Amino acid sequence: MNPRVVIHLTAAAIGLLFAAGSARAQSNDSTTARSTGLPNKIHWKFNFDAGLGTFGFANSLYTDVRPDPSGDLSENWVESFAKPALSATYSLTNKSELYGAASVVGERTFSAPPPIVGSEASSFQVEDAYIGWRSGTSLGLGENALDFRAGRSQYKIGQGFLLWDGGGEGGTRGGFWSNARKAWEFAGIATFQPKHHKFDLFYLDRDEVPEAQTGTRLWGANYELSLGEANTIGASYLGFKADSLPNRDGMSVYNLRAYVAPFKRLPDLSFGAEYAREDNGSKLSSNAWMAQAAYELSKVSWKPKLSYRYAFFEGDDPTTTSKSEAWDSLLPGFYDWGTWWQGEIAGEYFLGNSNLISHEVRLHTTPSASLGAGLIGFVFQLDRPDSFATGVTSKDVGNELDAYADWKLNGNFTVSFVAAYANPGEALAQGYQRTKNFTYGMVYVAYSY
Repeated sequence: MNPRVVIHLTAAAIGLLFAAGSARAQSNDSTTARSTGLPNKIHWKFNFDAGLGTFGFANSLYTDVRPDPSGDLSENWVESFAKPALSATYSLTNKSELYGAASVVGERTFSAPPPIVGSEASSFQVEDAYIGWRSGTSLGLGENALDFRAGRSQYKIGQGFLLWDGGGEGGTRGGFWSNARKAWEFAGIATFQPKHHKFDLFYLDRDEVPEAQTGTRLWGANYELSLGEANTIGASYLGFKADSLPNRDGMSVYNLRAYVAPFKRLPDLSFGAEYAREDNGSKLSSNAWMAQAAYELSKVSWKPKLSYRYAFFEGDDPTTTSKSEAWDSLLPGFYDWGTWWQGEIAGEYFLGNSNLISHEVRLHTTPSASLGAGLIGFVFQLDRPDSFATGVTSKDVGNELDAYADWKLNGNFTVSFVAAYANPGEALAQGYQRTKNFTYGMVYVAYSY
């Protein structure tokens, strides 16, 4: 569906909500509160999010060594965004609800970003623009057992291992790291959620950066079983179409996942695992999976939590098979530090989730209700060195150590700090003659209302 048509239909639908609420509000003279100018029978909510961050490399990325007589390989830049949003909910007489939302995002990158981030750029465009209906308590199957939504909207599966980011960033749009745009250009989502079960059917069309259009769109089904807050088991199927990515066009993706804390006597011990397979006939066949374990000392001061994760994303075998085995990293998202952009240097700026093996050890602490901080160590290896770069025989990509902190100044402002160090491995030395260490820092201020 044409995105302009979607926006116009959404605006018309929200207008109908407005008109319906106005008619009912005119028949109710008992309201004594000062009017906002909006219909009283519609529940309105205004949100405003904004961010400003500064980023810098003391040494540039390994593919951008930029020979400079002064020896200055630093790259520093700033990003900012603002996102005002208005949502509305209108209760029908049968206890179901109509709802909708509209938002815009303005985003900018300036100063001297590295090429992967893009040059100085800014943009302003619609983000959310959707209308939906949910059943409320009208069906007797639990609250909002049925939910239908269409338009520009967000949608994710699980913890973003495969699918989260519906909007492209960086380049001529600005905002590479900020990632303020997550809505799909068009999303049609139907959800049936009786008690512990959740079934989704969806169609998604990605909102891509203009200069990097691939025509990616997909449809699929998702199932999740939730047994309390700590135990979720899920399975998904995704079918892809793409105009300029032959291996993705016609591809099927199968996903199984589990995030559990299975022992009642050890509620602070948790496990997670995901497996996914990509298949596209004679074009592609690839696998990816991860497994993790974590233990939190919840009754100890600072509540230290130690975790380990192993992740595998298959690489191509260029010598013995005609089809590709290279994992298509799809459209992952940020669930938490280290997920699923792995490493604030490597995963954010030069390593994708393909032809990659990673070991992650993380220590997270909570010194107070307003402060969370930790350390993350990564060891990065290649699955197939011969498909990484010409002349590469080593699997050793490098090691990285990230220190991070999130400080909630109050109910609206959060400041995040990152300091990172990475040591290039033999694979980078062989393929790109890069042996000098990377250092990186970031300060980011986020506002939410």
